[in-house]
Amino acid sequence: MHKITSFIIAETVKAKRGKEAPVAAPVKSAPHYFEKTVPSQFILKQETATLDSASIELVAKTYPPDIILVEGTIEVPDVFAEGTLELKDKLLAACYEFAKKNGAKEEPAEEYTVYQVYGYPGDPEAILKESGKKMAGLLKSEKLELDENEVKYTLSFQLKYAKDDLAIVDWDGAFLFDREGEFGETIELLELANFQLLRYRILDHDLDDRLQKISKLTQQEGSSRWFRTKEVAQAFKEVIKVRSQSISEFEALDRDIKLIGDWYSARLYELMFKKFRMDAWSLTIKEKLESLEDSYDIVSENLGMSRMQLLEFIQIGAFFILQIGWFALIILEFFYFTR
Repeated sequence: MHKITSFIIAETVKAKRGKEAPVAAPVKSAPHYFEKTVPSQFILKQETATLDSASIELVAKTYPPDIILVEGTIEVPDVFAEGTLELKDKLLAACYEFAKKNGAKEEPAEEYTVYQVYGYPGDPEAILKESGKKMAGLLKSEKLELDENEVKYTLSFQLKYAKDDLAIVDWDGAFLFDREGEFGETIELLELANFQLLRYRILDHDLDDRLQKISKLTQQEGSSRWFRTKEVAQAFKEVIKVRSQSISEFEALDRDIKLIGDWYSARLYELMFKKFRMDAWSLTIKEKLESLEDSYDIVSENLGMSRMQLLEFIQIGAFFILQIGWFALIILEFFYFTR
């Protein structure tokens, strides 16, 4: 028997805290502080359902304060058999449905499927040579026969740690080989990488909204322009808060993962980091944050100058009113004394 585990990670309004899920015990060597480097998951709800006459286990977990994770697992006789892609799609649909029942938003969300092979004799590379094309097709969710170069590229993101294990990572899925069927640690790391990717997407979308807000502020016309300094100042405070929180969160996670050193978990996470192009996401976020701050600085400076101009006009107007008052007083005194 083989296993297929599909999971989705989505944003929710507020992630409830259930029972804290135990961190998967590392089978491969890991430092004693490994558990402290992985963000805690909290089990929200568990359910058993039926899919194509087979039993599936659905588990809803949360990453507080606003992320929900739903994973579904099904056992199959042969993961390389016909119909696996259709079964995977149904499993993901069941995960999405279960996630919505527990408060998940439809977007943004990340989905991922892990194909698990165990109980085999010998080296898993023999299976790789025999079924490499099928594996690449499953990882790409592609029914067409892939080109040899594409197959080779897809299967190149792999990590072989022990003699009888193998992990192959792709954008939408992974193949895991472990003779004893110990996959918990690796699946949790795959979930963690997708969690970080989702956080990047959420922040990127938030920054786009703020840039649009800046654009609307600069395009507003009329007298309301004179009174927008307070609004810009508040928005600028929010940008600083977003910047500090995002940098703190992402750098903390990267730092904690690096603390694991050259152990299996760190090497696998580094492989996923490259495949998910996290460095490109990080650079994009950094550039948008800098652009946003520059825009707010420019708008704030322009509004500040407008405010100074307004005060100068008020001062000039008051001066003329005072002069008119003095002139009127002189006229009144003239009529009084010549009466």
